[in-house]
Amino acid sequence: MTGSPIPRVVLAYGLLGLIPFLAPPLIGLVLPGCRAPAATILAFYAALILSFLGGARWGLAVDHPVPDSKIVSRAMLPTVAGLALLLAPDRVRLPGLAAALALHWLWDIRSAGLPAWYPGLRSVLTAGAVLGLAAGTVLLA
Repeated sequence: MTGSPIPRVVLAYGLLGLIPFLAPPLIGLVLPGCRAPAATILAFYAALILSFLGGARWGLAVDHPVPDSKIVSRAMLPTVAGLALLLAPDRVRLPGLAAALALHWLWDIRSAGLPAWYPGLRSVLTAGAVLGLAAGTVLLA
């Protein structure tokens, strides 16, 4: 899926960024008394990453002399969705954040003008994030 190798520094930080997606479900499994705070941490981190992805898109759009208003507007949606999902009922929060990250991934892999390696990076990172959120949905409930 990648057109060129993912830059090492980008891949390294991206993979490190999966730790907060994967650690909370493991902590909840090992320390059952910590399930509620682990679920909260997982949800907040997922919302932050969703907002970060929207911000990256916003930054790319406004780097042009005449930004595409549709892209700038769409780039704001992940932040709003993340906030709304943080306020959603517990049973919706983690699966909703997983779905939002998956939708952003679809936008990313179908978009022109991004580096050739970006879809591969986003595929790996989104798979890890969704895995962590799915595990959190099951183990932290």
